[in-house]
Amino acid sequence: MEDNKNSALKGSGNFTILITGGCGFIGSHVVRHFVKKYPQYRIINVDKLTYAANPEYLKDIETQPNYTFIQADVCDHPAMEDIFRQYGIDAVIHLAAESHVDRSITDPFAFARSNVMGTLTLLQTAKTHWKKEDYPRHLFYQISTDEVYGELHFGEEPFRETTPYDPRSPYSASKASADHFVRAFHHTYGLPVRISNCSNNYGPCQYPEKLIPVIINSIVNRKPLPVYGKGENIRDWLYVEDHARAIDLVFHKGRNGETYNIGGNNEWQNIELVRLLIEITDRLLGRPAGDSLPLITFVTDRPGHDLRYAIDASRIKNELGWQQQMTFRQGLEKTVVWYLKQENKTKTL
Repeated sequence: MEDNKNSALKGSGNFTILITGGCGFIGSHVVRHFVKKYPQYRIINVDKLTYAANPEYLKDIETQPNYTFIQADVCDHPAMEDIFRQYGIDAVIHLAAESHVDRSITDPFAFARSNVMGTLTLLQTAKTHWKKEDYPRHLFYQISTDEVYGELHFGEEPFRETTPYDPRSPYSASKASADHFVRAFHHTYGLPVRISNCSNNYGPCQYPEKLIPVIINSIVNRKPLPVYGKGENIRDWLYVEDHARAIDLVFHKGRNGETYNIGGNNEWQNIELVRLLIEITDRLLGRPAGDSLPLITFVTDRPGHDLRYAIDASRIKNELGWQQQMTFRQGLEKTVVWYLKQENKTKTL
């Protein structure tokens, strides 16, 4: 898929970036990063505002002159056409997606619609509005996941950009399909594209259905701490702001038609992560060490639960100079503090 031409995107004044899903967890951090770092760019945030999105995450930048929010569904082709036409979209950073594996198991149609048809709608709109002779100033950047690569077992080498796709859940199948459409538009029409596949993100603003916020909120409220199976599943954790900086690098310096893996080099078994969260959260709550350990509750494993994910991020480090800045303990401390503040806000309302 590699193409050495047009290797770096050179945005300038009057350069407009459409960021989809910008009121979600990762999207809100990416929007804030671009709005603050690049005042010369106009950032258009399009979000449908489903259950996992929250405009409050971006309250601190909503009045910035280079920021515009539009509530719209990326599957709505006429709406996307209007946005491209009205704002003269130069580049797309596509994050809008249904992302919770458990939900995909019970409602796969919603994931196919949002993740596959939404991506295809944006690709077709970009192809229609961008002239081939102007492709060097355009980019369609697809934000994907490590789950498209399938499952690793203990001792196996981490996922690389060349690892064959082997999705195991409706969620990962929908993301894999979207990635294939992005590559198809590059090969068939020459559309300038990039893809990055990231490991599990964590940090402030994550919707509380995901593991880390579930555990934090359950500790605070002294509820059972649900752990699938025996808690042996392993994930590679990446702080969300480090991911936003990586997206910035891929966007500006990556090669067209290329894929970049973004990972934390930070593998943890779920049960060990839960114990670490207990240690941090109990301490910040002023509780005795280990006070919440008895709350750990092993529950029936979910269908098709992949044992292990791990990312080899050497390409983005060697080619683009990316390095993560947040240690895992520091990142977890910041994350727990953020959720504790949300709990306090709720109680004072």
